[in-house]
Amino acid sequence: MHSLAVAATVFGITFLAELPDKSLFASLVLSTRYRRLPVWAGASLGFIVHVAIAVTAGQLLTLLPHPVLDWVVASLFLAGSAYLLISSLRPEGHADAADAARQAARQPSFVRITLTAFGIVFLAEWGDITQIATANLAARYADPIAVAVGAALGLSAVAGLAVNVGAKSLKLIPVAWVQRITGTILLGFGLYGIVKAITG
Repeated sequence: MHSLAVAATVFGITFLAELPDKSLFASLVLSTRYRRLPVWAGASLGFIVHVAIAVTAGQLLTLLPHPVLDWVVASLFLAGSAYLLISSLRPEGHADAADAARQAARQPSFVRITLTAFGIVFLAEWGDITQIATANLAARYADPIAVAVGAALGLSAVAGLAVNVGAKSLKLIPVAWVQRITGTILLGFGLYGIVKAITG
């Protein structure tokens, strides 16, 4: 039950954190040009690779002395929260990018579309808030498999949402509020981490 709770918590955080992210809009734009299934497959594969990297980084963080680890994890959660909350005050018109995409005359192969989506998401996710949050969660919980499963499912679900909605539907999503909710959740984790670091 503990692993299931961890996976569910990580799923919720990564799903919300990825909604206003550039990778979602990249997947959406690709899906306006190419078939949805290979775009989703490539994006999901890119996310899974980054989850593996993030969880490994989180496990390396656990090698730090416990008091130092508490402060590092709390600081990273607070930094992520600040980034999202500040970003929510100046939302960008990502949805407009989808309007620029055009249907291709001939569809490339399934493998080529998958590799294209993988490459774009893999490059876009380096240093991303969800990658940092996943590393933090892997350091916070002593259950790397549950963290990896929750994060991978959350990110793949976002990719699925992206390729199945159009630009018009995306405009209905209050991106700024998604950023604020996620930022508040990360703020809560950060404050909890500070209390834990102080009280030992």
